[in-house]
Amino acid sequence: MSQKAFQDYYPDALSHCYGCGRLNEHGYQLKSYWDGEETVAHFTPEPYHTAIPGYVYGGLIASLIDCHATGTASAAATLAAGLKMQDGQALRFVTASLKVDYLRPTPIGAVLELRGKVSEMKERKVIVHVSLIANGETCARGEVVCVRMPEGMLA
Repeated sequence: MSQKAFQDYYPDALSHCYGCGRLNEHGYQLKSYWDGEETVAHFTPEPYHTAIPGYVYGGLIASLIDCHATGTASAAATLAAGLKMQDGQALRFVTASLKVDYLRPTPIGAVLELRGKVSEMKERKVIVHVSLIANGETCARGEVVCVRMPEGMLA
């Protein structure tokens, strides 16, 4: 994609997350974007992300849902507040609650598509629903309660 991802606008001090931190060379470096009213991200699991041969480890699925949701919360809340991510005004969120329903085994080797949608937004809390899709089938769904990052965590 030619546009910058939500995570690309996070300040350096807040860009080390294993799931989505652009400065974490060992992490997934997940990138999330707007796609109409929804958000989208793509990730291709490596063979070492396995649970049993041929299938993705559930912890990876949960962390992808988690990071896509907090990125979605950041982008949606920043937009709702009339701020601009590109001006360094991205509001940051952390996870207060993560619920994942595993609907079917997720195959290794498929590009995983994450689709996020905000279901509730308040000043300090955003609830995001995320679907994880492989080969056209929804393999997992998550509900993530995201809260504004506490001041003490901001670097």
